Amino acid sequence: MSGVGYRQLWAADPGGWRAAGVAWAGLTTPVERRAEGLRGAADRLRVGWSGAAASAADARLAAHRAELLSIAPALIEADQVLADLSVRLTVAKAQLTEAVAQADAAGLLVDRSGAVHVDSARGGATERSGVAAARVAASLRGALEVAAAADRVAADRLDELARAAGAGWVSPPPPGRPAPGAPPALVRAWWSGLTPAQRRWLIGHEPAVVGRLDGVPVAARDQANRLRLGGWRAELLAERRRLLARVPPGPLTVLRLRALAARLAGLDALAGRLTAGGAPRAYLLGVDTAGEGRAVVTLGDPDHAERVLTYVPGMTAGLDDAPGELGRAARVLDRCAALAPTERSAAVLWLDYDAPDFLTEATSADQARDAGPALHRFQEGLRASHEGPPARQTVLGHSYGSLVVGVTAREHGLAADALVFVGSPGVGVSRAAELGVPPAEVWASSAPDDVIRAARPADELGRRALLGAVPLAAVLGWPDRTGHELWFGHDPSDPGFGGRVFGSGRGGHTGYWDPGNPALDGMARVVLGR
Repeated sequence: MSGVGYRQLWAADPGGWRAAGVAWAGLTTPVERRAEGLRGAADRLRVGWSGAAASAADARLAAHRAELLSIAPALIEADQVLADLSVRLTVAKAQLTEAVAQADAAGLLVDRSGAVHVDSARGGATERSGVAAARVAASLRGALEVAAAADRVAADRLDELARAAGAGWVSPPPPGRPAPGAPPALVRAWWSGLTPAQRRWLIGHEPAVVGRLDGVPVAARDQANRLRLGGWRAELLAERRRLLARVPPGPLTVLRLRALAARLAGLDALAGRLTAGGAPRAYLLGVDTAGEGRAVVTLGDPDHAERVLTYVPGMTAGLDDAPGELGRAARVLDRCAALAPTERSAAVLWLDYDAPDFLTEATSADQARDAGPALHRFQEGLRASHEGPPARQTVLGHSYGSLVVGVTAREHGLAADALVFVGSPGVGVSRAAELGVPPAEVWASSAPDDVIRAARPADELGRRALLGAVPLAAVLGWPDRTGHELWFGHDPSDPGFGGRVFGSGRGGHTGYWDPGNPALDGMARVVLGR
């Protein structure tokens, strides 16, 4: 352990590296603007110029535009590399801080060179202090090794990126493509067999293929999907133009315009989070603008995290409120960082299903069943693309999303080490043992004032409470309310379900993520396996 290394790590600024990455990614905007300028110039030339020279000029402009656009994935990749470096340095600094705190607790001092000494003011050297000093020195070495490894990884990736830039990003198209819905392990094997140049060619030329494939590394999918943001926004704007062309607009058209505006605002808010440079870095794994809209976004890189949460939201979730749902995942991730600063965690918002919009839809399990294959494949993809020892994977379902998780686990299986249900109307099974994970890793919480507790079959008063016809208090105070059967099966927060329960404060159906609610800590501790 060199003294310089110790001082360097104390002085390291992870936020500075994160900001540098954001600056690189920010260059994609002027690059794309310049490429569009070339397209416009070519269009204007075609209006009044024809012949062989005009065709040659058009081809030259198209080549320049393609060359410019080929730079964009590399700029995003540079951001990813520096974001990863920032995260690794943050973990190393947390380990260093923890080691120094251990030294202080044991009556030891760590000098500016990183050497460990007995604090003479607090007593002389003893056998116990010698053992403690050795333990602290090992912790310090471990922190410096993490930092050194982070530096090597980043340097190697940036060197490879520079070499690729020198080669001009030229590669022949790779042969073959996995079919849509292919097993993630097969996708991963296909991707691993490609050269870096072939991978970059696919990201730049076929982002729609790369971005949707479970089993492709998260970084590659993020690069591909960020390239498509402009196209998705254009789809929504084109739909708005079509609706506005209806004169006069009827009531249904007005409702559609409002819903479309909400989806557009949701997409813009997600794009803002992607480019704002906040920590942890956001990775875009998918967007669908059709219908209510869908989105899959992860905070932190699950391919390199030790703990990975997948959050499945419930009724009415769509592209319009994806930013808010992502905020819930972020709150759990923040608690993980506070409870375990020396570990890497990531949180995924998985909103890749058609969530019910109305209570009449939410009384059926059909949409949960329809979501099952996609959620199963996504979790398998996280396993397939993960680097290093397997991460602890937790899948969290809220409200109707808990039914999605339960039905998927029962009918397809989930690559998960733990399942969590909050505000659940039932998860499609009567016992935790039916979910395919150890019952000790099936967790649930239900707030005392959550209206979902009224979701009971053949319970007219409960049905009316859910529809807003009677107050919740009337249902919760109903004298015959002694059973544990909810709309979709046994209440998972009842000990008789066979799983485990963590507490929640009052906050209704959506308060589980409120600051200070013990449920927030409960979710984070399950993710961490504590």
